[in-house]
Amino acid sequence: MTSLPADLEESDETSNVSQLTPRTPRRAEARERTRMSGQERREQLLDVGRRLFARKGFEAVSVEEIAAKANVSKPVVYEHFGGKEGLYAVVVDREMGYLLDSITQALAIPAKGETPVHPRTLLERAGMALFDFIDRDPDGFRILVRDTPVVRTPGSEGRGTFAGLLVDVAEQVDDLLARQFKQHGLSTKWAPMYSQMLVGMVAQTGMWWLDVRKPKKEEVVAHLVNLAWNGLQTLEPRPRSVTIPRD
Repeated sequence: MTSLPADLEESDETSNVSQLTPRTPRRAEARERTRMSGQERREQLLDVGRRLFARKGFEAVSVEEIAAKANVSKPVVYEHFGGKEGLYAVVVDREMGYLLDSITQALAIPAKGETPVHPRTLLERAGMALFDFIDRDPDGFRILVRDTPVVRTPGSEGRGTFAGLLVDVAEQVDDLLARQFKQHGLSTKWAPMYSQMLVGMVAQTGMWWLDVRKPKKEEVVAHLVNLAWNGLQTLEPRPRSVTIPRD
């Protein structure tokens, strides 16, 4: 019998061993996945949507983009909010609530027996509340001032638009101005109109400051109060236009 070359015999032996000895399968690499609770997922989607809406506006954002940024499927977005509109409505309502609450606290009138706060101080506090919000939450403020629709969800306390929020704030300023008007012998019927002017001036300045960020917010508020307060202090009882003739 012709013997095989040594190198072939070794090779054949190795081959047989290889065939007889089962290979140990590689262990699949463990992928750690953090499973979020329903509430955690909801908050994550709100955070993602908030950033996208602030940067691009309501119309330019899609459910697909929201889902992709959150690393979830589209049905997850629909499950939590019913779609982009529902998510946007909750985001806007939250930001409205944060801002209105901070301004409401700033304008809070002390209870009986407590030391009264000077109206100028209240005005300054309200202005700082707005600018603190802008400074702390620029994305939230951008969402509020964008000219985009608000779709309210059932049970939502959506306040509509930024203009609607300003109306709410102005209504709280009405009493403050009415008392000042009465002390200075001015007709209180004009207080609601002046409160709209006052709040609108502060809000418009806030929109301007959102992008420029100069000067410091404390300085901006000081100048706003300077204009508003000194203007109120020297109001004419019956103002007349210097250029438009009256009938």
